[in-house]
Amino acid sequence: MKSIKLFGLLGVVYLISACAPEIGSDVWCAGMDKKAKGDWSANEATDYAKHCVFK
Repeated sequence: MKSIKLFGLLGVVYLISACAPEIGSDVWCAGMDKKAKGDWSANEATDYAKHCVFK
């Protein structure tokens, strides 16, 4: 029973840590600033301009 709880807890932690930040949030904007501009998709560039540049 103890091992089942441990694996359940590890599963929840894994799922929470795998989530990407919401588009337009300060964390997302900071992450995009660190990412090379050549690696941005067209959608990412549009979202960055809409949410981070023209707030």
